[in-house]
Amino acid sequence: MESWSVEQVCNWLKQRNLGELVPKFREEEVSGAALLALNDRMVQQLVKKIGHQAVLMDLIKKYQQQKSGLESLTYCCEAASQKFPVVSGKNPKSFFARHKTLQWTSSYALPDFPYDVKCILAEKKSPDHSMRIRIIEFLQADMTKYLEGSLYPNSQQYNIVVSALLQAYPFLDEDGNGFLLWKRALKDRFKYVRRPIEDDEQVLRNKCKFGHRRGQSRKSSFAENKLDDVQGKVEEEPAHPKGSAMDLHIKWLNQEYMKTQRNWEEVDNRMNVTIEIRRKMISDKAPLKDILRLFPFLRCPYQLFREFQLLTHMDIYKKTVEILEIYSENILSLYVVRNNPINIMLQENLKQHTEEDVLKYMKMTAACLLLPDVFGDDSSLFAAVNEEVKAVTPVMEVKNPFNVNSCEFALYIEREELAQLDDCTMALAALVAAFHVFDIPCPKRIHRTLNFLESLVFEVRNPASLP
Repeated sequence: MESWSVEQVCNWLKQRNLGELVPKFREEEVSGAALLALNDRMVQQLVKKIGHQAVLMDLIKKYQQQKSGLESLTYCCEAASQKFPVVSGKNPKSFFARHKTLQWTSSYALPDFPYDVKCILAEKKSPDHSMRIRIIEFLQADMTKYLEGSLYPNSQQYNIVVSALLQAYPFLDEDGNGFLLWKRALKDRFKYVRRPIEDDEQVLRNKCKFGHRRGQSRKSSFAENKLDDVQGKVEEEPAHPKGSAMDLHIKWLNQEYMKTQRNWEEVDNRMNVTIEIRRKMISDKAPLKDILRLFPFLRCPYQLFREFQLLTHMDIYKKTVEILEIYSENILSLYVVRNNPINIMLQENLKQHTEEDVLKYMKMTAACLLLPDVFGDDSSLFAAVNEEVKAVTPVMEVKNPFNVNSCEFALYIEREELAQLDDCTMALAALVAAFHVFDIPCPKRIHRTLNFLESLVFEVRNPASLP
């Protein structure tokens, strides 16, 4: 939260039904750091209603307590003492498993690779297919050692190892998607190693315990089938509940989605717990309507951006704001868009306003909508401006883009509205995020535009540039 921009703080307020406070927070330029530094007197000056004051102070206090508790627990785990801290609560077993994971996190170091692998890495060359397999094999063997022989790492442990690899050798993340590719390869390697022990009695007992039965028939509903298709993990890893527990999390998410005031902290927790089943459904090409039926919060821009960040470690909204702020003037000055209807509409509306913020908003909106024309792509696969959405792939629907009072932005997938959005910047961030979160192939007729955006979002070494 400390690194949040003013706009992110405003979005945070809206998600907690404090949207009335947004204009004042924008006016006073309250960033994340400023928000956490607010005292009672400052809050009274910013917020008129006592109810809103109480809610805001309570949210800030809870965040600070949560942060303080996490720092304390992390410090305990990194200490040299061999003793566990005192455990209270109903489930000490879960606590010790979490404590063990944190210790594993702080102590993990990459293995000593063989000489030939070292040579390739030292030369900063992109490894070929056989060399990638060699690297993955050593990582898998090393993880198994850290896991004391277990062949069932959890998602956090995969993330730790892949992050360590890319941090030590950044050139392995050539196209900005390296994290996902290496993680997938590592998971596939563990699956390959587990295959010969499918009939082992201990494995069968674990599978039976977590709902996998010999000769189990497939259920008719694809979505229901995916709920039971979660791999069993060893008893010491209760981080990902199985069977009926997973059903309870999904049921709670659906019930909470119907409420007007939502417990966003608990939503985050339950979305974390259910991410593996969700990613498996998406990778297995489950119908989008089934995914959204089970996980309706993916319709919320905040959760869509959060899912993208969990997958890529990138803040898509922040990056999109930066891109449009940097490139909007350059885009609007290009000859290729000079006579474009969007640009003409922009110039007409600019004459009606003098406020600096409004002019900047309009220019960023126009730059966003003109991107496909800059790269010679099909704009109908990018945004439908004041017209019906026809594309099946993710596309923005934009109505009255330069009318501050009546503009509307939405994201459509498969010609169905997924989410309504505040402005064009948020809509563009949601568009890019949707391709990754739902694993949707990019159409060729819009490839150059998305390649330009993604190369900047993922901070590749040689990003695409404007023509």
